[in-house]
Amino acid sequence: MSLNRFIRILPLIVILSGCETTPEQPSSQPAVKAESATIVSKQSEPIEKIAPLNAKELDDVWQRIRAQLTFANSSHPDVQKRIAWYLSHPNYMDEISRRAEPYLYYIVTEVEKRDLPIELALMPLIESDFDASAYSHKHASGLWQLTPSIAKYFKVKISPWYDGRQDVIDSTRAALDFMEYLYKRFDGDWYHAIAAYNLGEGRVLRAISNNKKQGKPTDFFSLKLPKQTSQYVPKLLAAAQLLKNQKMVFPAIANKDAIAKVAISGSVILDNKAQWQQLESLNYGVIRFPAIIDAPHIVVPASEKVQFETMIANQKSNDYSQWQHYTVKRGDSLSVIAKRYKVSVSQLKAFNNLKSSTIRIGQKLVLPQLADTQIEHKVKSGESLWKIANHYKVSITKLKQWNSLSGDRLKVGEKLTVFLSNS
Repeated sequence: MSLNRFIRILPLIVILSGCETTPEQPSSQPAVKAESATIVSKQSEPIEKIAPLNAKELDDVWQRIRAQLTFANSSHPDVQKRIAWYLSHPNYMDEISRRAEPYLYYIVTEVEKRDLPIELALMPLIESDFDASAYSHKHASGLWQLTPSIAKYFKVKISPWYDGRQDVIDSTRAALDFMEYLYKRFDGDWYHAIAAYNLGEGRVLRAISNNKKQGKPTDFFSLKLPKQTSQYVPKLLAAAQLLKNQKMVFPAIANKDAIAKVAISGSVILDNKAQWQQLESLNYGVIRFPAIIDAPHIVVPASEKVQFETMIANQKSNDYSQWQHYTVKRGDSLSVIAKRYKVSVSQLKAFNNLKSSTIRIGQKLVLPQLADTQIEHKVKSGESLWKIANHYKVSITKLKQWNSLSGDRLKVGEKLTVFLSNS
């Protein structure tokens, strides 16, 4: 739904304050026992209206979300407990808005294009606190905390060079594809679908089936689900309710494009590291910058799209000074070399402008691997990620990404991989 369309229908927007079924998802909040008396069917609830936006509010993407919220207000104890938590942490939304600023307009626009509930645009708040580099102990990653299996199913590329789960464009597309699938799987019940996003459809379906067998209600709050999942939907509902009723300050985010996509054809190595480093926080999916391999695009500030398109176009296609080189030996083939160096045959052919798979002894090949020094660091007593990153002059984010670390704690004797650029 376009912005103009939702502005035109603002006077008609109504919010149902009850819902027949209410699904959940994971959260860090302690579970509160559900009371069936608090679940009221939507037919018996009064209708509330969201006040139309004023001119100033139209400049804020949070208010753009507020105008389209359709999930019911809930008096359920779990929701109320999370509302109280948000209100007791007034600075929380300051940090959320800071992190969300580059992404929220894009995400909202993508949700509207599919005519999905606008509440789904708040899911990265619940999943990752809008941290695009987030990595969980269950190997979920990115704004939407996609697992490797879900990412693979929805065609998000993950390789030693690129992790599309940490790319806002690839991950948002996959997450919304997944949500549409789950909505159909759960017969149009968004709460069940959201719970399944966190827990997996099989376990939610079993919980529903168990309740049916016992003659119990099958709404979200009546299901027996793991503690983390039972708090997920309440967290989402609480955030939406606070925004809808304007009970908490959501620091304004400009209601306009903040980012743009610049397509990448083949593999690129950026020679201007200063320019690339200003993009690093928008491109956590690019694992070994300045080498951009396997990435279909990079994300840049919208105001600088033309500048970066020009920079990419002007890269010297024959400058291989920063790449590893290999001399073909007897018994070698492209597939043998590719397997040995953990690259693909297509990458070898692309990097060496080969039109066939025929190679000869003595031929010089460029390997699509940076000529970096890979070292192993053994954690010593008193060391932290910050100290190690500072020592090697790398970012903490990359150090965690290279070693699949979900937290900041290290164990003495733990071994970390560090890549040091030779350029």
